[in-house]
Amino acid sequence: MKEVLQFQAESKELLSLMINSIYSNQEIFLRELISNASDAIDKYRYLSVSSEGKYPLRDGEIFLSFDKKKRTITIQDNGIGMSKEDLVNNLGTIAKSGSKDFVAKLKEAKEKQDLNIIGQFGVGFYSAFMVANEVEVLTKTVDSPAYLFSSSGEDSFTIEEAEKEDVGTTITLHLKKKSKETDYDKYLSEYELKDLVKKYSDYVRYPIKMEVTKYKTENEKEVEYKEIETLNSMTPIWKKNRKDVSEEELNEFYKRTYGDYEDPLLSLFIKVDGKVSYNALLFIPSHAPYDLYSDSFEKGLTLYSRGIFIKDKCPELLPDYLKFTKGLVDSDDFNLNVSRELLQQSPILKKISENIEKKILAKLEETKVNDMPKYEKFWQSFGEIIKYGIYSSYGFNKDKLASLLIFHSLKNDDKYISLDVYKDNMKKDQKFIYYVSGENLDAIKLLPQIEKYKKDDIDVLLFDKKVDEFAIMMMHDYKEVEFKLISDESAHEVSKEEQEKIDVITTDNKRLLDTIKDELKGQVDDVIISTKLVDAPVCLSTKGGMSLEMEKTLQEESLENSEEIKATKVLELNPNHELFNALSTKKDDDDLIKEYASLLYDEAMLLEGREISDKKAFIQKLNDLLIKAYK
Repeated sequence: MKEVLQFQAESKELLSLMINSIYSNQEIFLRELISNASDAIDKYRYLSVSSEGKYPLRDGEIFLSFDKKKRTITIQDNGIGMSKEDLVNNLGTIAKSGSKDFVAKLKEAKEKQDLNIIGQFGVGFYSAFMVANEVEVLTKTVDSPAYLFSSSGEDSFTIEEAEKEDVGTTITLHLKKKSKETDYDKYLSEYELKDLVKKYSDYVRYPIKMEVTKYKTENEKEVEYKEIETLNSMTPIWKKNRKDVSEEELNEFYKRTYGDYEDPLLSLFIKVDGKVSYNALLFIPSHAPYDLYSDSFEKGLTLYSRGIFIKDKCPELLPDYLKFTKGLVDSDDFNLNVSRELLQQSPILKKISENIEKKILAKLEETKVNDMPKYEKFWQSFGEIIKYGIYSSYGFNKDKLASLLIFHSLKNDDKYISLDVYKDNMKKDQKFIYYVSGENLDAIKLLPQIEKYKKDDIDVLLFDKKVDEFAIMMMHDYKEVEFKLISDESAHEVSKEEQEKIDVITTDNKRLLDTIKDELKGQVDDVIISTKLVDAPVCLSTKGGMSLEMEKTLQEESLENSEEIKATKVLELNPNHELFNALSTKKDDDDLIKEYASLLYDEAMLLEGREISDKKAFIQKLNDLLIKAYK
């Protein structure tokens, strides 16, 4: 006799909320129903071990089928089944979890368990109504007759006794008709169902089977036939013992999964058991994807719960400065009390994310120490992201990332060195970690300011990337040794004797310096006698830590108010150069010195590798002076 029962008063409203809000992707209905089938088999297998013959031991399996004419999809399992009371409690009451209650009872009895129950049968079941206008559940337990549950997911449901030989559950979905908004017909195909199983349920521990169409050649004709096929692989590669997985298998898994043509540069096989347990398989690619630096790039790791696919890219699992990492995380510890789609909001994710971050950084550090060529390859692809991680966090992450930084230097222009190597090789009386920035390495090595450091055998870090200097400014120091820009006026230390000599030359040439400064008003902020030049007659230095390279970058990125972004420039004259000696003899000829002033500034700009503002005027003044000198 068919019994008509009413849902709870609020069930209709809750069901609408489930379908339209909790689940944003309708195709997960199959994932949820397969997961529930897996739960049911878990329960049966546990009881088959703990009871005395009441539940005969058998291999668990899930079987899918579809009927295009009837517009149905069927999911069948040989799990524990449901009694009439179970149907009312678990399906008639939304968000009532049979799996949750089952585990709770086992805990109360303090029995040892080894279950991978995915949980929340009630919530998962109702995802079926996203694609179906009617759902039938035919089920049988060891202790009760078979029952048929039927509902359209609205106000009521029916339960009646039925015929079923084997213990287990068969769920039949009567699909909605195709509409302008949604193509429900697509689920009535082998290809679509196989694809959904592969995408969401590939690592369910029990075989998911379906009768599929095959083809073979007989008598030179192609013959069609049917065959039962297992659609899922069942054992995830990341849950195997590391020693049982070869590098070739890892590489092939990476290339197949992430569509890369190259092997990964690094791989991390992680298994953590503790307060939070999880497995992870992570990869550092050999090259940067084309869109890595675009706004459209999506970071994140694939998220699984007990082998069930949850989310393709979970951004919460990676900080931005590790966004190049590919891989997946699978944990048994997620709380599944609402929906698998809401797992990313779990606080457990934060703990897993922190742990993964540490392991990736440790792997990179290990590679830097033990395999510098491989690390250099990583750095050339992703080094700027690491540096940006320091800059964008205002130096907050410098303690995590600083040891990963590597640069070319004056003494190591053909290879990279770390900050530790630089620091270990500093001269005994050296107070700073010196650096200089420019367009490229060749241009940097020609800068006049670098001559003094070559002469004094002091190494200088060479920054040829825009983000380098910004990151270093945020760091301020490395292990209590301050960074210092060599073009900064305060960078070069001078002896008391040398300073006294400079002071005398400055006093003797005050009129010369003041005249040049007045003539270059708006272009430089000061004109001084240099202590850092060796061969070059002039150079431009700065005050306050902003280099000319940084000024250029900031002006390029901020077209509005770019005039307000200016380094404090200082024109330095080499007192030991013949040009200065010649100027010094004419220091009282203000008109002549003014003519030389702009030439000196333009020469300094050219030595910096910069464009001069008026090339025609520069050439004209140069020619005029040459003519005067000849006369």
